[in-house]
Amino acid sequence: MNRAPKAIGEGWRGPNPVAESDIIRKIDPRVRVAAAFLFAIALVTLSDPVALAAALAVGMALLTVSGLPFGPTLRRVAAMDAFLVFVVATLPFTMPGETIVTFFGYPGSFEGLIRAIDIALTANAVALTSTALVGGMEGATLGHALHRLKAPGRLVYLFFFTARYIDVLREEYLRLRGAMKVRGFRPKNNRHTYVSLGYVVGMTLVRALERSERILAAMKCRGFSGRMPIPWDDFQIRGIDYIFLFAVAVVVAGLVLLDIRHITPY
Repeated sequence: MNRAPKAIGEGWRGPNPVAESDIIRKIDPRVRVAAAFLFAIALVTLSDPVALAAALAVGMALLTVSGLPFGPTLRRVAAMDAFLVFVVATLPFTMPGETIVTFFGYPGSFEGLIRAIDIALTANAVALTSTALVGGMEGATLGHALHRLKAPGRLVYLFFFTARYIDVLREEYLRLRGAMKVRGFRPKNNRHTYVSLGYVVGMTLVRALERSERILAAMKCRGFSGRMPIPWDDFQIRGIDYIFLFAVAVVVAGLVLLDIRHITPY
């Protein structure tokens, strides 16, 4: 029988809702968050497609090592790519440069195409590395790690409450959708459907506001004064953490050097 944790966040090296590899789980959460931040900062500074492709390969390698389910993780990244389709499709036609194609009288530039590819590679590389490093971490663990890294207190509290109540709001939304189906609602491409879905979103927001007011009142009754103590005694930097940070620094330096050597002006 598994031992129940004594306090919120206790036993971060224990079982996780998302199975992670032993290598990733042994690394201190603060180190993982710092490494994800370092990767993100370094990747957004890259501008050469060769270096960005190498960064994407690093992200895939980290995802493989992390032990996260490959298919579902890639589908989440693909969902993010849906927001990039508009940028990738329109940037060649909005950025001046050498014309390589004409679409309904609008010239598409080679420089715009390269920039669109850079944006897509950067976004996917950052998403893969961040997901591989912190995607399998429990919400409480990530919040505690941010607190220990001196992140703004209000940001940490907001993250805690979001992680705690996002499923509650989702269940509320599903109840509203279920009630609509019971009343015979079937979504179609018409005004009635759009108006009905707008009402659902509005009611979800109203109920979320009402719930937040009840939660705030309950917290004030328990003596909440704007600061929430976050006890944590289980964080400690070990040898594997130093090795991991050194490996991350080497990889980041290699990507930056590759970008400098193969930079393509445009």
